[in-house]
Amino acid sequence: MVGPTLDAIVAAKAEAQADLIETPVLPLTSARWDGILPDCAGVTVKLELFQQAGSFKARGALLGIRHLTAAQRTAGVVAASGGNHALAVSWAAQAAGVDALIMMPKATDPARIAGCEALGATVRLHDDMAAAFAAMNAAAEQGRALMHPFEAEHMILGAATCGYEYATQAPQVDTFIIPIGGGGMISGMACAIKQMRPDARVIGVEPFGADSMSQSFAAGEPVRIDRVATIADSLGAPLAMPLSYGVARAYVDDIEKIEDRAMLAAMDIYQNVLRITAEPACAASLAAMIGPLKDDLAGRQVGIIACGSNISLARYAVLMAEL
Repeated sequence: MVGPTLDAIVAAKAEAQADLIETPVLPLTSARWDGILPDCAGVTVKLELFQQAGSFKARGALLGIRHLTAAQRTAGVVAASGGNHALAVSWAAQAAGVDALIMMPKATDPARIAGCEALGATVRLHDDMAAAFAAMNAAAEQGRALMHPFEAEHMILGAATCGYEYATQAPQVDTFIIPIGGGGMISGMACAIKQMRPDARVIGVEPFGADSMSQSFAAGEPVRIDRVATIADSLGAPLAMPLSYGVARAYVDDIEKIEDRAMLAAMDIYQNVLRITAEPACAASLAAMIGPLKDDLAGRQVGIIACGSNISLARYAVLMAEL
């Protein structure tokens, strides 16, 4: 089969459960949601922003570092990320006593850089994400263990434990709406969900300015996009890659694209209704549900995910000023 088996997912969840949080699922039923939600049978949100290191990325990072060889632990790890993956790798590496080198774009939210450094990681800044990825690959060639943000079996397996959890916690959900960056989260979650509930519908969400997976689905193979232009830096992967693309293609039913402004509006709703300070990627599922997917969800039991919230108040204020 494509992707991890259900047995492997269950085993991974058991292996990591002592160090990870089984994040809650919240039904969106209060009167404050009236007029916001689509006319569906019910909506739940999985609050993965309460995970270790502030996002779902902790799941895969923990599994990846746990499975390093003794030589790899001695050499240390390297990752490239604009935030959530960087923090997750820094957290997991510190817990394991492994040296972490993190490559980040210069435009990264300073709070994320400080967060990695507070966790003991060494951060090096580069002109953009492409340069950060190139530096990551160079460091891996020089001997560090590569902790790729999405193109890795342990990252897909980690995300699969999140999908397994969600499907277990909310058995009534028949439609899952999941953000897409590089594809690690949706490939893993969809793989787990479809094995547990083959009839469930899994819909991906991408910003128009970072639609590498949509373009890859259309092309029938992983592609690189010419330019990334979105406020959702956690979703700003410039390309799809074979492993995560292949798993996503096997289990994802459709992909919907959204405007940056829709994410800003959803961030505002989360703040006003749930008092959650969501980063753009965290609000992507909600934005798609109340926007382009709204008319398609009538009568459905919908599950969305708030995947992370690593954003400084200063960055949040700058973004919301655009709304």
